[in-house]
Amino acid sequence: MIPRLIPALPSVRQSLVSLRSGLLGRLLDERDRWALWLPVMFGLGIAVYFGLDFEPPLWLGLTGMATAAALGLALHRRRRDATGVGVAAVVALAVVAAGFTAAQWRTASVAAPVLAKRIGPTAVTGRVHEIETFPKDSRVTFERVRIVGIGAELTPDRVRLRLRGEQPEIRPGDWLRIRAILTPPPPPSAPGAFDFQRQSYFKRLGAVGFGLGAVEVLADRGADGDGLAFFGIGVERLRHAVTRRIIAGLPGREGAVAAALMTGDRSAIPDPLMDAMRNSGLAHLLAISGLHIGLVAGILLIGLRAMMALIPPLALNFHIKKIAAAFSIGGAFSYALIAGATIPTQRAFVMVGLMLVAVLVDRRALSVRLIAWAAMIVLLVQPESLLGASFQMSFGAVITLIAAYEVLSHRDRFANYDSGVLPPWLRKAGLYITGVATTTMIAGAATAPFALYHFNRFADYGLAANIVAVPVTALWVMPWAVVAFLLMPVGLEALALAPMGWGLTEVIAVAETVASWPGAVTRVPSMPTYGLAAIALGGLWLALWRRRWRLLGIGGIAAGFAALALVRPPDVLIDGQARLLAVRTADGGMTVSSLGRARFERETWLRRVGQEEAEGAWPTSGLSADKRLSCDIEGCLYRVGGKVVALVYEDSGLAEDCWVADVIIALNPVRRTCPAARVIDRFDLWRDGAHALWLERGRLRVETVNGARGDRPWVPRPQPRAAKSRRDGR
Repeated sequence: MIPRLIPALPSVRQSLVSLRSGLLGRLLDERDRWALWLPVMFGLGIAVYFGLDFEPPLWLGLTGMATAAALGLALHRRRRDATGVGVAAVVALAVVAAGFTAAQWRTASVAAPVLAKRIGPTAVTGRVHEIETFPKDSRVTFERVRIVGIGAELTPDRVRLRLRGEQPEIRPGDWLRIRAILTPPPPPSAPGAFDFQRQSYFKRLGAVGFGLGAVEVLADRGADGDGLAFFGIGVERLRHAVTRRIIAGLPGREGAVAAALMTGDRSAIPDPLMDAMRNSGLAHLLAISGLHIGLVAGILLIGLRAMMALIPPLALNFHIKKIAAAFSIGGAFSYALIAGATIPTQRAFVMVGLMLVAVLVDRRALSVRLIAWAAMIVLLVQPESLLGASFQMSFGAVITLIAAYEVLSHRDRFANYDSGVLPPWLRKAGLYITGVATTTMIAGAATAPFALYHFNRFADYGLAANIVAVPVTALWVMPWAVVAFLLMPVGLEALALAPMGWGLTEVIAVAETVASWPGAVTRVPSMPTYGLAAIALGGLWLALWRRRWRLLGIGGIAAGFAALALVRPPDVLIDGQARLLAVRTADGGMTVSSLGRARFERETWLRRVGQEEAEGAWPTSGLSADKRLSCDIEGCLYRVGGKVVALVYEDSGLAEDCWVADVIIALNPVRRTCPAARVIDRFDLWRDGAHALWLERGRLRVETVNGARGDRPWVPRPQPRAAKSRRDGR
């Protein structure tokens, strides 16, 4: 066999050389696009950091950057890189290391105390950093906190409390005192679920809870402090005042939606309306993003330029377009501040601001290069935003739209198209509606993978809803919002809010109508992280290159979606506080032990397996409908995949179940010898968080929340207790 293969070696070698030459040629042909991959490499370094299950030493990222610098210097001295590919590879390595380092230093810089365990009732005093008013209650975030019973060195920097009942008027900057129950930020509800503890860590939020009774306003000292603290409180007070004036001038649901569009405060929107906006694919209209910042900047740019054009001396002697662009930057910045300056708003302003700066310097106002710079700036300042749905969806949509219109702009197949006898206004209206539909389809396709990964849902009729709602928002609602802002200093905002409300009535009607259609939402199980990564990289390959080899990115996208077929929901779930259990039924659904407790965990579990409601009923005694689950007063036995799982409620049930079950899940500590192959008791849940079990082909696989996250700064570890007296068969 070997002698026969020897003559074929030269041809194989030639094929490899040809392949290498072909790839090198394609890379060199697109040298001008290499810089677009710098934010991708930077983000890759961030992703590597957050993907680790341990906290690396701070010198590791710096060592990577130094290694890349040494390689670059050696390559330069040898002068053997005529094509520049070697230098590009070294730069890519350095940028990956830089992203890793940025994430490390960001993590170290925001470190703050986190509450170790539940405490209270206790007195909490602090200054109001942010207040959110909901239809039934409110939520206040405190800073400069003092908690009775906790030393200053262990006191969290920020605390968030839910306030119920009638409360006095509260404004940002006020000093308050209230008795409250405090807990640490809750961990993920299941392995792989949203990590609120990580989000809280980067917000320096060290405790959450709820107040008992009304708050006591100690002092109105909103003007104390200096620098950014003084400025931030002033902006929050202005935002809070604007929100209240909007709701007062436009009562009802329209006012709540208007507040969301103008100040980013969605707390007053009723839950049913919020669900309708999500199910119809219109929830993006409520999040202050590139659409809103762009509309405000565009309205100001066009309006100011049109007014200056009416003044001949000004129009003939000055660059009125650049003057309008400069004022638009200021207007967009002010709107971003009023809207709360959240991460999506900051990102949107950076993108729109760079586009307007391009107008000032006579460059192309919208290009992939500007978006790349915007992404780099956002990731440099807040590396953790890479993990958020808002960053992924907004940048994914914008990059895909620009890449798609780059392709469409070079198509001239309709250059000589005869529009016939249609009047100009009808042709323009048709082109606008076609543009909205095309943009919606492209943006929807770009954001769908991220929506499936984070929210496990897809709005099937989003195109129909957006074709109507987006033009109404862009051409009617937002212009009146700008007018309302301009009239607010003189107290005449109601004149603009009234017609704005007419448009919002139509948007709400569209949302509720589309959401009521049968099959408005498709729910899917959670996509694996590697599947989302394959889709993202495939999409970037397709969008950032220009030549035909960009089509290879379709393979990555297809592979990512194929990963959905490999998803197998867990057979058993138990939350970290032993309040809720769930098992899979014979037809692949999920049933839970209680419909009254642990509502958030239950909804998260069902959403992650692609369900809206729990399937079937958990039997209090006897067999379930599919015969998998049998229960009595002491617990349940669950049989699947040739394995038996005992869900033990009472200690008395261990005497028998330990000998018949392969897995014991006990809601209480197990302090006796148990020969089962795996024992999970209250101590394990307390230490490792929620557990998920897979029983497949006679094998057992267990994942835990803390086991999946590893030893990271945002993962609190319970203090060790006395060793358990029982030993199981592990």
